[in-house]
Amino acid sequence: MLRGFQLFGLFSRISILNEMQYRANFFIQVFQSALTLTTGLIVMNVVFSYTQTLGGWTHAELLAIYGVFFLMSGLVGALIFPNIWAFMEDVREGRLDFILTKPEDAQVLISVRQLALWRLVDVIIGVVVLAIALTQIGQQSSWLQALAFGAALLMGAVILYSIILIASTAAFWSVRVWEMMEMIGSIFQAGRWPVGIYPDWLRLGLTYLIPVAFAVTVPAEALTGRLTPQTLLFTFFFTVFLAFISRKIWFYGLKNYTGASA
Repeated sequence: MLRGFQLFGLFSRISILNEMQYRANFFIQVFQSALTLTTGLIVMNVVFSYTQTLGGWTHAELLAIYGVFFLMSGLVGALIFPNIWAFMEDVREGRLDFILTKPEDAQVLISVRQLALWRLVDVIIGVVVLAIALTQIGQQSSWLQALAFGAALLMGAVILYSIILIASTAAFWSVRVWEMMEMIGSIFQAGRWPVGIYPDWLRLGLTYLIPVAFAVTVPAEALTGRLTPQTLLFTFFFTVFLAFISRKIWFYGLKNYTGASA
């Protein structure tokens, strides 16, 4: 694991140097993020102009969910999707051969090569929105809540990574996997709202198929004092399960990779 972090640090420095050549992208990202944030806040205010709570969540608590959503979107956009897109392109072009011949774990290598630096703007915005939400809630978060939030956020990121990796391994058999990635990204937008407001069938899908609940709602519950120890424990076991399954599917996909010379 330590080796993986070292590789991530090395590749991140290279990615940052590359990104700094196109600094105008920073201002474009800030504009896009600000537009997305403003649109979401307008919609939220419109909803709460007709009601005091939504699925038992107050306006300030829902703002906390929106902050977690922005934070997680930034992490996924900066760390996960760029690497998965590069991996799928490598499979399609046969360049994965060069990674498989290196004396490092191939899954680690395809997972840490890219860092979309400017997407970290969303992470910063998410933290600011969270701070404002907690101020409005007027609740002093304990160290226990802060630790639960950090653990839930980390597990949510691992869960999303595992699901996206599982979906991306379809690239070993198909060249149209990007459509599945677009679908996952679109479904993830449902995380702007607590999963409890959706119908049972949709809530089930947003919990286990595209686990928006674990990625966004559960961390927000930790900050607002709604998270139970049972939910946190179940999240841990679900994270371990998905990480294990994604690893097995990764190896199975590699067995079906024919390479550029085939």
